[in-house]
Amino acid sequence: MTCNPIRFDSTEPERLGKDEKIMKSNQQKITALYCRLSQEDELEGESNSIKNQKSMLEKYAADNGFGNCRFYIDDGYSGVSFERPDFKRMIADMEKGEIGTVITKDYCAIIGLNQKDLENQGILA
Repeated sequence: MTCNPIRFDSTEPERLGKDEKIMKSNQQKITALYCRLSQEDELEGESNSIKNQKSMLEKYAADNGFGNCRFYIDDGYSGVSFERPDFKRMIADMEKGEIGTVITKDYCAIIGLNQKDLENQGILA
């Protein structure tokens, strides 16, 4: 099964047109690579899943021309709450205008839903 990372841009290219100045400014910003794994899946030290997420996101960023990458990692934190140290640090960096793009493995890393949550809500069978 192939997983394609999800990218969130701080600017929408279709609204910018061909403004090279804005595009150059965005390229100088941080590309945030966000990884999260819940407490239930935590292993001692950095979990295997986090290592896999980091590898996948780093490859995606490199393959798609995203530079100035910075990892934000919440290993062992539930996604149910936004009280996660690196998530909060990432949001703070976004509010300061330092981040141009956020790339994560999937929405669940951000919002904290997993397959069981989706099944309970009738979204997956």
